[in-house]
Amino acid sequence: MAVSSALIAAAAIVQHVREMRYPDPPLTKESLDLTSGATARRLSVGYTALAADLYWIRAIQYFGSTKRRLTFGPERKAAPPPPAIDASLDYDQLYPMLDVTTSLDPRFKIAYRFGAVFLAEPYPNGPGRPDLAVRLLEKGLREQPDKWEYMEDIGFVHYWYDHDYRTAAAVFQKAGEVPGAPWWLRSLAATTLAQGGDRESSRAMWRHIRESAEIDWLKRDADRRLLQLDAFDQIDALQRLVDGYTHQHGHPPADWPTLMRARLIGGVPVDPSRTPYQIALDGHVKLSQSSPLWPLPEEPRRTGATPGS
Repeated sequence: MAVSSALIAAAAIVQHVREMRYPDPPLTKESLDLTSGATARRLSVGYTALAADLYWIRAIQYFGSTKRRLTFGPERKAAPPPPAIDASLDYDQLYPMLDVTTSLDPRFKIAYRFGAVFLAEPYPNGPGRPDLAVRLLEKGLREQPDKWEYMEDIGFVHYWYDHDYRTAAAVFQKAGEVPGAPWWLRSLAATTLAQGGDRESSRAMWRHIRESAEIDWLKRDADRRLLQLDAFDQIDALQRLVDGYTHQHGHPPADWPTLMRARLIGGVPVDPSRTPYQIALDGHVKLSQSSPLWPLPEEPRRTGATPGS
């Protein structure tokens, strides 16, 4: 095991140095097809686990570099492109990479769980493809039907990204019936069905994910999501103050000092990351794009636990 770990680490370092000096040309669909699924397994006979680890490293690098380019680079995109444009084209190599990784090692737990989050993340932080996230997790379930964690993740995708609370509740319930699954999955199923979409049920979901996560990254992501929910509450409270000022003066305040002079606030309000909120020209309070919490997820209008609510 130690030798295998050392080989993986050494290979990753060599790969990184090589890419710095001699960058690879962009991967094409044709090049991915050559190393997909069964073909990749045949080419890596005896070293499939190592090949899976290396492919997983490449997938992480690809996701991270694409995300940085879209959110911080010269091509930074603050909003999704028009509906006619497929936003996932910016990440079009991500699912094939994850598919190859999990074909090489069908029990690669981290690749399924991390990969699903990468795929489901809204654009520009990800391709915004919860359907592919579910497909990847279902692939893992075909290999290990008793893996309640994958069922939990599928329910989470339906809840957080699709806003399909009935489906999410059904999946949570099914996961809770798997031997060895934690008791709170059934409780979460009931809460989701009754209150899906409200912030308290979302907080309950993220707290459970944080408490049960076996990977530090997932715990940190859960903490970030909980802070985003706090930001929603703060924005609502600030919006009421801005709306009150607008109603009284006939126009929105130009900035926070305007509200400070009106004695409506005591200082410039900041989000949970300590980044100041902003007031748009139309009077809407919003999170700064420089905040670690940006962008906030789309918050559904709660009209009951039904798809699209």
